[in-house]
Amino acid sequence: MIELTRLNGTPMLLNSDLIKTGEASPDTMLTLINGEKLIVREQLSDVLDRVLAYRATLLATVARRLSPNDALPRAAALTSVEFAEELISGDPSKAQRPEDERR
Repeated sequence: MIELTRLNGTPMLLNSDLIKTGEASPDTMLTLINGEKLIVREQLSDVLDRVLAYRATLLATVARRLSPNDALPRAAALTSVEFAEELISGDPSKAQRPEDERR
C-alpha cells in the first residue's frame, strides 16, 4: 500500500497493484484495473517512486527471510531499495563491493 493525497487533501492508502495507468494532464489521474479513476495531488513521478519503493521493500523483506544467515548483516546495512536493486541486477560483483563504493 502506498499513501497518496486526494485532490481535496484527504490522505488515502492505495494498493499499488491495482494501478493500471497513470496520466499527468496536468493533475495526476490514476486508472485502476477495475476502471475506477482517482485524481491525486502527487506528481506522477512521485507516485512511481512510491510504488517502486514499496515493491523494493517487499522484495527486500522476502530476500532477507530467504537469504543465508551470513548475508543478513550486510542486507541490514542497505536500504530496502539498494538491496532490491542488487538482487534484481544479479551482478555478483555488486554483492562484493566495499560499502564506500556503493555510494
